[in-house]
Amino acid sequence: MNLTDTTLSPIRKGIVGVQFLFVAFGATVLVPLLVGLDPSTALFTAGIGTLIFHLVSKGRVPIFLGSSFAFIAPIIKATELYGLSGTLFGLTGVGLVYFAMSALVKWQGLSVINRIFPPVVIGPVIILIGITLAGTGVQMAEENWVLALISLATAVIVSLKAKGLLKLIPIFCGIGVGYLAALFFYEVDLSSVREAAWFKLPKFVHPTFSWEAFVFMLPVAIAPVIEHIGNIYVVNTVANKDFVKDPGLHRTLLGDGIACMIAGVLGGPPVTTYAEVTGAMSITKVTHPQVIRIAAVTAILFSLVGKISALLKSIPNAVLGGIMLLIFGTIATAGVTNMLQHKVDLTNTRNIIIFSLTLTIGIGGATFSWGELSLSGIGLAAIVGVVLNLILPKDKNA
Repeated sequence: MNLTDTTLSPIRKGIVGVQFLFVAFGATVLVPLLVGLDPSTALFTAGIGTLIFHLVSKGRVPIFLGSSFAFIAPIIKATELYGLSGTLFGLTGVGLVYFAMSALVKWQGLSVINRIFPPVVIGPVIILIGITLAGTGVQMAEENWVLALISLATAVIVSLKAKGLLKLIPIFCGIGVGYLAALFFYEVDLSSVREAAWFKLPKFVHPTFSWEAFVFMLPVAIAPVIEHIGNIYVVNTVANKDFVKDPGLHRTLLGDGIACMIAGVLGGPPVTTYAEVTGAMSITKVTHPQVIRIAAVTAILFSLVGKISALLKSIPNAVLGGIMLLIFGTIATAGVTNMLQHKVDLTNTRNIIIFSLTLTIGIGGATFSWGELSLSGIGLAAIVGVVLNLILPKDKNA
């Protein structure tokens, strides 16, 4: 029998809250491991960000914010160009995109977002987020294909065959089984785990001013903003409430934006609404925002355990690479699914032009430079898609 909000005692709320964190745990710590950030910091900023989101949204929206996969490729590229601290300054600018969208929604309603960012623009951008990192996943997996395939196979089996909450944690299961295989059959250096303190503050890295990194990151936030809006509607369905009206979509966008900005200031990756936790709510029928806040506080507490961070950093690259093969393909597929769900007509010449140019510019590595400012990759592709959508004439008969 599923538990409901009305039958949950405080103790059960705590148990379900911890369960919800484990649903989000794998993805939340995987992102920082891939981009060179501290996983404990990511847990801390996810927890703090979620609590801030709940404060801004009047404590009514049951959403957990975790590390965003959309920024993996941009963070890696920006770190090469501007250094880690400069990249973090760029990530603080992501919040401004959310603020702008929040103001637009408050002023003009959701229709203005749909006009600027239709599915024919968002679809290829999401596809790019997935496929641009495919090579990195393969390179990491090549370090030990046996471990990579073990972690990949575990994640696939859990996704296909598992039931209930277990089905929602394929990343966690894949990394766990792959890591155990590495411990039993290969050498894993655990000295850092033994030496790590039980209590340790996360490794906060503060940003340094970099206008170039700031501009570089701004357009990357387009896809996560659209993802946020879609997830709010999904949560509406699961909770059987209309959060778009109360507390309002402008408030949820604002809360997410503030959380992203705080994450950048503290040295964590940008955060986004986690569909995995929404899925867990759908299965358990528990949608009380208080349970999500318990998950957030638990994430903060976990971030203060030094041995957890050390253990996560000892995971072999091949184990992570195996998971990446699935994740980034799944993200690309989500872009295709987005277009199919919105019935984007790819026999329409206008749509073909937008879709093809957005993809080729992103995949081809095109760069636009103006003085010391530079745009490339997903960010440049997103801007090209938006501009083409705005300037290309629409077929009146379409």
